[in-house]
Amino acid sequence: MLSKNLGAAEVSAYQAIASGEHPEPCLATDRLTALGLVERRAHDGEWVAHDPRSIAHGLMGSALTELRDLVDRIHHIPALESLAEDYDPHRMYGGPASEYLPTRDAMNGRIGDVAAGASTSILTAQPGAPADRDPRVVALGAQRVVDTLEAGAEVRSLYTSAAVSHGQTAAYVRQIVDAGAQVRTLSGTFPRMMIVDSKHLFVDNHVVAGADGNAGWHVTDRGCAAWAESVFDALWDRAARWSAAGARPGTVTTGRQRQILVELEAGYTKQQAAKRLGLGERTVTGELSSLRTELGMRTLYQVMVWWATSRDRDLP
Repeated sequence: MLSKNLGAAEVSAYQAIASGEHPEPCLATDRLTALGLVERRAHDGEWVAHDPRSIAHGLMGSALTELRDLVDRIHHIPALESLAEDYDPHRMYGGPASEYLPTRDAMNGRIGDVAAGASTSILTAQPGAPADRDPRVVALGAQRVVDTLEAGAEVRSLYTSAAVSHGQTAAYVRQIVDAGAQVRTLSGTFPRMMIVDSKHLFVDNHVVAGADGNAGWHVTDRGCAAWAESVFDALWDRAARWSAAGARPGTVTTGRQRQILVELEAGYTKQQAAKRLGLGERTVTGELSSLRTELGMRTLYQVMVWWATSRDRDLP
């Protein structure tokens, strides 16, 4: 038994000590001492051999104890595996933090799939200039919102103030508001986003240079989604109800003109304002020219002085 567990040097050293010899300390005697097979008496430096059967029984007891501990740990595995059903990996984060979607179709497809499963809320912020779209697409979008509302989810949408005077957009908003959606408008720029169930965030691409203008990101990091929702709520609190966003008696400016004036007041040039609002420079110049004519003013400086105290500033 010893010959299978100990090397030839250790076996020879034990046999020598057991026969009454007293070899010089070496690696072989060090290992025998560690196992408890021999000891060197302190008072005279002579070796004493111990019963290997007793040592073997001790080792066996230790091995059985370790084996029982190992078996106990193995028995925990099925119970631990069963707890996986109660663990929600999306509670704090979800899978990859974000995924790049390189085309309009990829973005729309993913948004459609996620929105179709909405259970609590859909929040959208649409800062782009309104434009006519395929009526079939608009009708399909409205029906999806109605279906979401009927499923019990909240729908809140934020539009630019220029959308109020756009016929197709106004008709769409009336339809979803009648179904229970909440819609507000806001002048100036704000980030485009869509947040579903506080878990899925869709934003424009600000990372990949030279990408398709309709590319974007699907973000599932819960911290990012929560932060974006707080931004949306801050914008929402500043916005006006859609029903109160129309022109009032004495209103001079249009929604688009107010958007431009807000940008200019913030210190942006006409070129920068056009880019931030997604408009052409000629469109911005034309809107400002029309406003100067309406006000009977010759310069943009005069318009900005008027704007500083105008009641139109209170409009979205």
